[in-house]
Amino acid sequence: MTKIKRTKDINKIQMENKFKEFQDRVGIHFQNKHLLVQAFTHSSYVNEHRRTRKEDNERLEFLGDAVLELTVSDFLYKTYPMMEEGDMTKLRAAIVCEPSLLSFAQELNFGDLMRLGKGEELTGGRKRPALLADAFEAFIGATYLDQGLETVVKFLEKTVFPKILTGAFSHVMDYKTQLQELVQRDGLGTLEYEILAEKGPAHNREFVTQVKLNDQSFGTGVGRSKKEAEQKAAHMALTKLTKTPES
Repeated sequence: MTKIKRTKDINKIQMENKFKEFQDRVGIHFQNKHLLVQAFTHSSYVNEHRRTRKEDNERLEFLGDAVLELTVSDFLYKTYPMMEEGDMTKLRAAIVCEPSLLSFAQELNFGDLMRLGKGEELTGGRKRPALLADAFEAFIGATYLDQGLETVVKFLEKTVFPKILTGAFSHVMDYKTQLQELVQRDGLGTLEYEILAEKGPAHNREFVTQVKLNDQSFGTGVGRSKKEAEQKAAHMALTKLTKTPES
């Protein structure tokens, strides 16, 4: 066995172990392992291995983009029955934009699984935002094809939906106004915001705020500014007030 072949065999085993560990970690075990590997195969890798007839992840990315938009839309529609169409569109856009997809991919160490061409590898492809965001969508597409929509939703319930519920995207929403309109429309009473604590030095201050409805606490929020903390508190209160009995 030549040294080059031995190195290739070792690299192949290492990648197989990485994919196995990844599947164990996310709780999804692919029936078609080729689909999983394809989701993490960049076009630069395919271009350097033309004789092996490998496929890149671009078609899976196309499919995953649509599946992600559908599942996020369904979650927002069912979770926020009082939210206007325009606000749902704005929130969905913030959830599926490149910076958000990048953060989801980074949390799951997608960069370690990418199959890249040598040039892409040398220029920092494993950390390239667009590349990792595309890989996240490709993984969603591959999961949908291999496991179906239900498994995709379960995966998002662990990785994405909790972030929505805790106000990670509150910077694009005016939850305070929505809460005020809901309370006034239904005659629920009086809203009041109260700062519970201020933490940290002046240059890195953190605020803890609660919103009370008729002197009863309905939500708390933590933020780098009073406004951000209040928005997160209002978001929590909205979630409680609009929660349907069956959910």
